[in-house]
Amino acid sequence: MPAVARTTMSAALLAAVLVVGSTSNAWADFVPGGKGTGTETQVEGGKDDQKVTATAGAVVFDRSKNGAGDAAGPVASSSGNWTPPACYYAPKYSPDELQKYLEPIWNAESTGSDWDQTQRDRYVNGGEAKDFNKDKAGKGYWWDSYVTPGREGDPHALDCDKPIFWVDKGDPPPADIPQAITPEVLAQLAYAEIRVPGTKVDLAPEGTTKVNLPTWAWLDTAKFKPVSVTASVPLLGVTATTTAEPVALRIDPGTADAQTYPASGVCEIEGDRIGEAYAKGKAGKTPPCGVKYLRSSGDGSYKLRATITWKIHWTGTGVTDPRDLPDGTFGADQDVVVQEIQSVNR
Repeated sequence: MPAVARTTMSAALLAAVLVVGSTSNAWADFVPGGKGTGTETQVEGGKDDQKVTATAGAVVFDRSKNGAGDAAGPVASSSGNWTPPACYYAPKYSPDELQKYLEPIWNAESTGSDWDQTQRDRYVNGGEAKDFNKDKAGKGYWWDSYVTPGREGDPHALDCDKPIFWVDKGDPPPADIPQAITPEVLAQLAYAEIRVPGTKVDLAPEGTTKVNLPTWAWLDTAKFKPVSVTASVPLLGVTATTTAEPVALRIDPGTADAQTYPASGVCEIEGDRIGEAYAKGKAGKTPPCGVKYLRSSGDGSYKLRATITWKIHWTGTGVTDPRDLPDGTFGADQDVVVQEIQSVNR
């Protein structure tokens, strides 16, 4: 089967076997492509918020310590064009399941007799295996590509074009397949599942300020605690937890006619606060975090953008010391009206 066609079919299979539950469960002998019988353990359904997502034989995400709320969203990597993988390889089929998957494709004769024969030679006649490796049933699994949820339309989802391959239990995947599941790949997949709170800042004055009047900005850090997502492949006994911790707030006034505090526009998190709340008697002081607009917004408003930078790291199977992943950012805009009044007593 051509790689593009096979990848598309793999994505469809991935969507078809999505299972959702509310809490983590013990897993044992999870059979790729299985039917929930025998010794196979499935994720139980739940009525609470959906916290755990499992794909048959592949990756399980535990989001119980993730960010939540209507304004929560995914972080964007601040490191160039880096993104978590759009596809990966993991166990998908037992010998019987691979036979059930491939034989209908060959029998349909839609991929051409030459290709079909090549496939039979590979998986049935001894090229890669004899009779789909049924003599090794229970001793390993056939690995195939998965498309990362949400990346189905990404051109990089077609990067995983290797033929289906066998891996014995306890053996690592082939070294020449960089997208094969490892703790580091799991950490990167968990990165894509991280959700952090929205970043609307408190302002004083709020909504409407004056030209040349410092506007104080601060955030309630109770909303910006570390969040994490754990990704695992129970079938393989590998896991990775990716954690995001807030480290700084960047203020973009929405116009070049403004001065930020500090001058860099970056307000570092200090202890349990970002910036400082305005209080009576501080009118003559310089805010530790804020902005001063130098020109009126006229009949409109400026789009002030507040962006939190999140330091992201992971630990996992065989990795006890945190390892860094690219920092992530998440921001939001809010309207600020600036009126042309030179001095105001408050």
